[in-house]
Amino acid sequence: MKHFVAVGITAGMLASSVVALTAVAAAAPTGPTPVDQTVRTLEADGYHVIINRTGAAPLSACTVSGVRPGQTFSTQDSRGGGSINTTVTSKTVYLDVAC
Repeated sequence: MKHFVAVGITAGMLASSVVALTAVAAAAPTGPTPVDQTVRTLEADGYHVIINRTGAAPLSACTVSGVRPGQTFSTQDSRGGGSINTTVTSKTVYLDVAC
């Protein structure tokens, strides 16, 4: 009896992991992303973008190979005796580009 319960639990876990992996794969971008589009998107989200380029081709011929988080600066303020409010003042991201 215990063997059947263990098999049932294992099968359920495997089925749920397949569903979760499928959702992650569907959300991932397919193919190379243009560099200028990625920079605009990140800057619109409030990031300061630093590009790390590999190769000598023009930026228009490059593709994004990775996005890494950088340092985030914030301040904390409790004016008026209320709860502490945290405000992000600057956030940086590193964009790895292959040309």
